[in-house]
Parts: sequence; structure tokens; C-alpha cells
Amino acid sequence: MNGDGTQDTWGKQAHPVPRPAVPPEPPAAPPRPRYAPGTPPAAERPPSAVADWLNESRPAARPGIWRLGYRMPKAAQAVERLSPVTIAGVLIPLVVALVLWSFWRRGAIPYQFALLRVFTPEDWWWGGTLASPREWQGVEARVVYDGLFFAVLVYAMARLGSWAGIVRHLIGRREQPARAGLAALAALVTLSLVFPSAFPLVGWSPLPVVSPLFSLVTLITGGYDFFFSPWRTNLLYAVVTLLLLWPFARLGGWWPLLRSRFAGRGGTAGDEAAQPPAGELPARWPALRDAGQHEAAEVLTAEVAAGRMNDVDVARVTHAWTTARSGGRLADFTEAVLRHGAAALTHPSGARDLPGRTARHDLLAGQVRIGQWAAGERTPPAYGGVGAALGPDTLGTSLLVVGPSGSGKTRRVIAPLAESLALQALTGSCAVVAVCAAGTPLGPDAAFDVVVRIGDRASVHDLDPYAGAEDPDEAAAFLAEALVGDLDATGARRRAVTALAQLLGPYRAAYGAFPTLPVLRELLLGEASLLTPLREALADERGAVMRRELDARLRQAGAPGDPGPELADRLALLDRPVFADFFGAAGGSVRPFSLRAVAHHPLRVRIDLPGQGHEEAARLITRLVLAQFTAVAHGDGREHFACLLLDDAAGAVTEESVRRIQRLRTRNAGVVLALRSIADVPEPLHGPLYGAVGCRMACSGVTTWDGSRFADAWGTEWVETQDVAQHTVFADQPMTRALHRLRKMVTGKEVTTRAVTVRQVERERWSASELAHQVPPGHAVLSLTTVGGEHAPPLLVDLRS
Repeated sequence: MNGDGTQDTWGKQAHPVPRPAVPPEPPAAPPRPRYAPGTPPAAERPPSAVADWLNESRPAARPGIWRLGYRMPKAAQAVERLSPVTIAGVLIPLVVALVLWSFWRRGAIPYQFALLRVFTPEDWWWGGTLASPREWQGVEARVVYDGLFFAVLVYAMARLGSWAGIVRHLIGRREQPARAGLAALAALVTLSLVFPSAFPLVGWSPLPVVSPLFSLVTLITGGYDFFFSPWRTNLLYAVVTLLLLWPFARLGGWWPLLRSRFAGRGGTAGDEAAQPPAGELPARWPALRDAGQHEAAEVLTAEVAAGRMNDVDVARVTHAWTTARSGGRLADFTEAVLRHGAAALTHPSGARDLPGRTARHDLLAGQVRIGQWAAGERTPPAYGGVGAALGPDTLGTSLLVVGPSGSGKTRRVIAPLAESLALQALTGSCAVVAVCAAGTPLGPDAAFDVVVRIGDRASVHDLDPYAGAEDPDEAAAFLAEALVGDLDATGARRRAVTALAQLLGPYRAAYGAFPTLPVLRELLLGEASLLTPLREALADERGAVMRRELDARLRQAGAPGDPGPELADRLALLDRPVFADFFGAAGGSVRPFSLRAVAHHPLRVRIDLPGQGHEEAARLITRLVLAQFTAVAHGDGREHFACLLLDDAAGAVTEESVRRIQRLRTRNAGVVLALRSIADVPEPLHGPLYGAVGCRMACSGVTTWDGSRFADAWGTEWVETQDVAQHTVFADQPMTRALHRLRKMVTGKEVTTRAVTVRQVERERWSASELAHQVPPGHAVLSLTTVGGEHAPPLLVDLRS
């Protein structure tokens, strides 16, 4: 907190943070969003707009549903009503239980008292009778026996009738305080059945609950002396009452409700007069109050009420509070909040919002709204007509977007995701790297901390081709993946990694740094003016190992199958005059940026690829960035989510990258790949790519070839179909035939009968033809998978809503 607490990065100061490419002008007042998520512009709302947004409900919902203010559609609520079969399943066991209990009370069940006679002494009963009590012990034993049978009967019938599920359906899913009230009503009915004497208006006999307990105590203590003490009797009644109320208290959530109510009364008199029942509202920061941080909570509450906090500030402070609580830094958090209020713990860039927004965001839920789920026959009732959203929970399994140019991939999917992740980076919970062609509208330069314009001499930053690696083998793996990862030759990548490592290792050992790309190209071509001094620099014993590596490379140079010339040819794509000041060039005017920084800081990075005339170089750079990102994202110790957005992933998908993408979901990272066609990926990788990503989107206009890949990935489902057949009726009786002829003369049609066949068939969720021809413009079919394993089937989403 030495940096005045406003721009600290929690526990991550070991790696420097690049400053913004275009530093924003310091505002005179704290920046505010153009509009709070889900609300009209701030100018049209009072200063409490952020408080309203913060207090809005965000119920748990299925994957891909916009949670801010979500209300389940009426169609889904109708589906959740109890079916007649379920009601019958509850009532039938209840009727059976009543009949059995009636038979039991009359002693009409065969061998009813056999177990009682087995487990009790013979002198308790009269000889020659089934269970006629001889002493008081027999009377009490009969009562206990009846109570045990009643308990077993209730348990069995509750399990058979699924009573617990029905009660949770009727009471447990309701909102407070209705849930607590219904649970209290059910508890009151139960108490009236157990203690009818306490309710003057009821006249039924009590259920065998208290009497068996008292009889059991009598048998254990050997007499009735135990009940001569009133406090003992009252204690037993209290225990029975508490045991009866306990399940209803859990079902109704009585304790959390009471705790929230009392928390609302724990403030000052002025606060209570202003908002007496609002102690549980998120705008009053109840989590901080529960942890004893009342002073910090009051400061933040005042900041929200005065309109000095925007949604980014709220999400940033919330994330910092969670991090401080788990890391044991509550004192630092409290000090920063008390000193700086809404401006505490800001992003290292100092920004508290983006220059402008084009999408709707809910930073507390980490979601961005990309459209609306279209209502239809295929859409489950819970999704029909509600907002469609993406967040780190789904992006953590990676997303594949396929659609032709003009289908809305960039404007309606990639750009909103880049904006959302950039906002989340300002809260400290995310790092984003967006790779796109120069001029792609993924946001202004001021919305990013680092903007790398490869090939543009006005660029402030350069891209480190080695991603700050110190291990030659790791650096060689990056370059090999970029240079020859797209080749189909067997073992090409392995040979390339070996050849590059045999040069990078000795060069770093001799000169303390990896070579620039032009120098590396000359080394691969076997340039003697570079190799001879390099070998001489390794002449001492410390360089013996690296000298052997270099000698192995020299022996292989010029031999059949030598990957050096091919690697040099690929490097020639980046060894062009337009790239003279980039990729770590000696004496370059731009500052190198290592992609490894995103593993340590919540950075916002945009990489602009070279334009026309350098398409192959752009694909090589994209493969390099993808290889570096998947490598650095696998590191340990990162708390924030990291995401890579590839606006055009053509030529970037390789066998190794597919394998690494699949492992990102366990590392709190994800990749978004946008393709014009799946044909931009080598055919052997089509299946592995669809299997590696958890979220798949087919935009309107895809070809049947692309649609067939999605259809195979989404599989089939069982549906109920009806086949209607019309059969001509042939009459056997003369009178019937005459009537049929008369009817045909009048109607002109044969007399037929209708046959309906209902059957279960297996069909594709979306066929290739449907994806190619039945997805309207501006729509897409999207399936989602969360990192927790929840699935959303492929559904139609309107990207224009």
C-alpha cells in the first residue's frame, strides 16, 4: 500500500507492469459509465442508479442466461408445476399409510406383536395372550411399540411418496419472507398434530410422538419417579418441540433471515431511520459488516449513495475484499478504503472505466450480454426470451465461433467480449489479450494498457518473440510452433524444436540473451561469420555442454532432412524491412512487451497484425501468440482469469495448440477462436478442435460442410414424434357399404379412418441443412459448457437483441 493505495496490485509486484499505450487524461472527477448495466443513461437516473444496479437480484441460473434481474419465464414456471402423476404418487402412499395405521390400531395385522414378545420379558404379559399387559411395563412397552411402528411407517411412506422433494418444491424454492412464512405455517400444523391440547380449536387425538418418548423414559428409569420433577417434564417437551421445529427452520431459512434482520438494526440511529429494513441490501456491503469492517462498509455505502462509485469500482472493491479475506490482508484493504473511498485499489493504469461502451455488462456476475435466446420449440422454457450472456465461467472452457464475413462474429461477439474482459481487468479479476487485424473495431487504444502494432513504426510496444523465457527449450518450442506448427510433415515440429534449441542455448550462454530474428535466421542458414565467433565464445569449460549442442547443429547442417533452411525460409517472413524495428530488433525504437506479463498482472493487451501483403506473416504471428499464451497460462500462482481473443484464427490451430487449449480450463484461462470456415483448420484437426472447446457457436450463413461438423459435435437427442396415417375403410355389411357410397357421392372423398402412432426417435439436435439454411441473419446457434461441467444445449440466439 506504499503507492498511496490507489494503484496497488495485490502481491504481484515482482514483474513490471507496462504503462498504457496512450495514457488517459486524469479526470477532474471519478469517471462514471455512460450507463449502469441494465439501466438507462446516468443523466436520466438519479445518483442512486449504481445502488439500484447493485441491489438488483442475480439469481442462480442455467449457463448462458443473463442473471441481472432474471425472472424465470412463465412457461418455465408452468413446467415446474406438479404433474397429476406426482400428486398421485404423494396421495397413494398417504392413503396406504392411513389404512395400515388403522389396521395396526385394531390389531388386525398378522403377527403384529411377534417382535414385541421377542424383545420383552415374558412376565410382562399374561400367558396365552398375544400382548395383554400384566404389569405397567407391558402397558408402556405397547406404547413404545406403537410409536416405533408409526415412525417406520411415516419414514417409508415419505420415501415412497417423495415428500421431501414435494415440500422443497412448494416451499423451498420461494423467495423470502414467503418461504419462511410457509415453513412456519407447516410447523404450526405439525405442532397441532403432536400437541393438540395446546390448540383450543382442534379436537383430534395426538400423534404417537410424545407418548412413546415418555414411555421409553419410564422403562429406562424403572418407574414414574422421573416425572415427579416439573423441570424434567418441561425439558422433554422442549426437546421434542425443538426437534420438530428444526427441519422447518432449515427449510424456511429462519436463521439467515433473522440474522439479516438483526444486521439491519446494527447501524446507527441515523442509518436505521434512513433505511430501517435494508441491512441485507448489497449496497450497504453486508459482507464487510458481517466480518466486523463496519467503518469501511459505512464509507463505501456513502460513496455508493452519493454516486461517486461506478460499477467498475463496486466490482473492483468486491474482488479486492475477497482476495484480502482469503489472503489475510484485511488491514491493508481497510486502510485503502478508509483513505481513498471509491478510488481505492484502482488498476495500475489508474483507469476506473473505459472511454466508451457498446454492450451491456454486469461486472458483479462477470457477464456480457450478447443477445437474446430465441423462443421456440427447441428452446427450453427457462431460456425462452431471456438474455444470452457469456462470462469467465463459460469462456474458461474456450469458445469456437464459425461464420462467414458479415455474419457478426467481430461486431456482436468478439468486440463485446473484448470490452467485457477489459472492464473485468480494471477490477483486477481478469487479463485479456486481443489479436486482430489493424483497424478492427475492438475498442480505442485508451481502452488497453498495451497496444502492439506490428509493422507500424508509430507503435509504442514491440512483441517479444521469446515471451521473456529463460529456458532455451521453452523459447524453441514457441518459435517452432509458430514457424512449422501448421505443417503436416511427421516430426517436423520435433526436429524444429531441436534445431532451434541447439542454437538458442549456446547463443544465450555466450552473449546473455537470445538472438534477434535476423541473427537467428543467419544461424539457421549456417552463416560462418556468426557461428565461428559463437563457438569461440564457448571455448572455456563452462561452455562445454553448449559447445556440444552447437557442434551437433553444425554436423546436421546441410544434411538431408535438415530443418534449418526451412525454418530460415519461414523466418524470412518476419525478416522484412517493415518489421525491422520489431521482434526484439537491436536498437529498436519500440519497447518490447512479453506476453508472460498477463500471467502476473490484470493487463489489457491488443495486438494489431500487419495488413495487406503480409497475410502469411500475420498467421505466423498469430500462431506465435497462441503458443506463448497457452504456455504462460499454464503457470501456477495466478489468481485472475486470463483470456486470449483471436479475431481470425485461420492457420493458428495446430495439433499442439489443440492439446494445450483443452488443458486451459483447469488453469483459469480460456481462448476464443473466430473462423470464417472450419476449412481454415487442417481436416485431421476438425474433430479434436470441436472436442477441445466447451462452447461452440455457428453463425448464420455457414455452409453445409461447416454445419455437418457442428451437427457431429452436438450429437443427437431423443424426441417424441407422431405419425398420422389415413386408411380407407372397407365395409363388410351391405347397408354400411351403401352409406359409404352415399357419403362419397356427397363429399367426393373415400371414407377413411385416422391412425396416430407415437414413438421415440433419435435425431440430430441441429442438422447441417438447418444450420446452413434455417438460421436467420443476425442469429447464431450456441452451445455452452461451464468449467463446473454444466451444459446448455445448442440453442438459437438473436445477436441483434
